[in-house]
Amino acid sequence: MKRGVSSMKRPVFLCRNETMNRRNFSRKLALAGLATLGFALPAAAEQPRKQPRCRTTAGPSLIKPRALKRGDLVGLIAPSGATDAAFVEQRVKNLEAFGFIVKVSKNILATRGNTAGTVSERVADIHDMFNDRNIKGIWAVRGGSGASQLLPAIDYGLIRRNPKILVGYSDVTALHLALLRYAGLITFHGPVASAGFTDYAATQLEAVLMRPRAQTTIYMSAANEIRAATSPEFQLRTIKQGIAEGRLIGGNLSVLAALIGTPYAADIRDAILFLEDVGEAPYRIDRMLTQLEQSAPLSTTRGVMLGVFSKIAAAANEASLTLQQTLDDHFAALDIPSIVGFSFGHIADQFTIPVGVRARLDTDNQTLTLLEPAVLG
Repeated sequence: MKRGVSSMKRPVFLCRNETMNRRNFSRKLALAGLATLGFALPAAAEQPRKQPRCRTTAGPSLIKPRALKRGDLVGLIAPSGATDAAFVEQRVKNLEAFGFIVKVSKNILATRGNTAGTVSERVADIHDMFNDRNIKGIWAVRGGSGASQLLPAIDYGLIRRNPKILVGYSDVTALHLALLRYAGLITFHGPVASAGFTDYAATQLEAVLMRPRAQTTIYMSAANEIRAATSPEFQLRTIKQGIAEGRLIGGNLSVLAALIGTPYAADIRDAILFLEDVGEAPYRIDRMLTQLEQSAPLSTTRGVMLGVFSKIAAAANEASLTLQQTLDDHFAALDIPSIVGFSFGHIADQFTIPVGVRARLDTDNQTLTLLEPAVLG
């Protein structure tokens, strides 16, 4: 068995410029026949719809990256929002304080509007980091916006051949979903390098990325429990009791909603769906959950794990449901376990979620247990 590749049957890759599926092959034969008879070919035949550089018919088998250890070289990239030298310097120090040696991507200070450079510059940095055999893990320096722009240009075959840890959250959700779907790579929804790691975040990160175990039960942040006394969004609350098992799929709700209708949309069927967001009014949360429900019924998931939805408030003097009412409207009537207030989201004390790993959600005991190691020892 190749290093890092699961024992699942590996499907045949269909890569651009290498091969084509049967439908396209038949269509090309038909068009060729029309051409020989003197017919003009339609413009659409000359401009095929752009697709991911490498995809599979049934999705690639899953790959787990190697575990990290202190002293490893890790890469720092900016796939989304723009940054500056002082910002990057502090983020390098954050990772060095965790015990890593840091290599900064060559285009990390590039800017184009609010993004960290052009699509080609950001994709080149991703490819360079995955191609570098000395790099053991990759961190996003921050979230922001623009990661979804990169998805059609990523070489998923390259990433599959060079599996390694990728960590980030918020806008990085787009990369997590695309790399799982088209490269089969387990990636990690966790603190971006812009966050100074709290003791809780560091402990959880180490448990998932550096100490692979057959099972890992994730405990909630004691600091977040204290915050719940004055900030209701931190309250850990079971919406629907029960126990569910499935693969962890999800991330930032705004990004998930924006990807609906694209080739990179989250496949939430039979998954434990996890969601979080920040700075969105309850009516916008309702709109995005409605969009998600109407594209892929939430009832097809095994369970729903909601994090801390921070800075959620309606405008002053505006009639509005509360966040609790909004979430209950979508999840309370479903016959699946659901819970809100888990320790992840746009918060300092967050645990690391391996996207694509099997887990058990127990809303009775308010726990999440990873049912397999997320990395290889």
